Amino acid sequence: MIALGIAYPVLAHAAVVTRSPAITVASLAVLATVVLAPRLARRSLVAWCALPIVALALVLLARVGAAWLPLYATPVFINVFVAWMFGHTLAAGRVPLIEQLVRLLHAPQVPRAEILGYARSVTIAWTVLLSGLALLNLTLALFASPDGILLLAGIRPPFAVSVETWSLFANFLNYLIAGGFFLVEYVYRRHRFPEQPYRNLFDFMRRAAAVSHRVMRPRQP
Repeated sequence: MIALGIAYPVLAHAAVVTRSPAITVASLAVLATVVLAPRLARRSLVAWCALPIVALALVLLARVGAAWLPLYATPVFINVFVAWMFGHTLAAGRVPLIEQLVRLLHAPQVPRAEILGYARSVTIAWTVLLSGLALLNLTLALFASPDGILLLAGIRPPFAVSVETWSLFANFLNYLIAGGFFLVEYVYRRHRFPEQPYRNLFDFMRRAAAVSHRVMRPRQP
């Protein structure tokens, strides 16, 4: 699944550069596999019902020359969804997402108030960053040329960016920016709060993955 997740942006960019309908459909098939495969393995009825619908949609989009549209939508939806995962936990009465993770990593001890406040700030920062990336991805997709969303809709945009520029940002820079923010925040956190329950970045990722299934789980009274 990790290999497929890495393969998707590479295939998507190759589809843009080569203008190949076959590679475009292949990239979308890889994306559909990444989304549906875990649920298919768990014998989810919804996933198995969605499988022929997705396959039919790919065929229809390819036939009408609109297979580009899911490529434009994917980076926007991914960023919006992950931004929502962070942002909705900032609502009144909820525990910010990063604070939930911090509490689980420090258990059974309760982290200092300063650490919890910092965790809330990081949750806000991730929400803002991902929302901004979603907006930028959408803007580039709208004004891409040729085959941008506005041009596909028959609207001439006031300015244009090359579709290759959109693809480089959407399929590579988008994720590099998020990864860079993650690394910079980790380094700053280790400097500001050296008393952490993990030894290094890899130990942090291992521990975070081990408790991730408990994040955002409804808290028991």
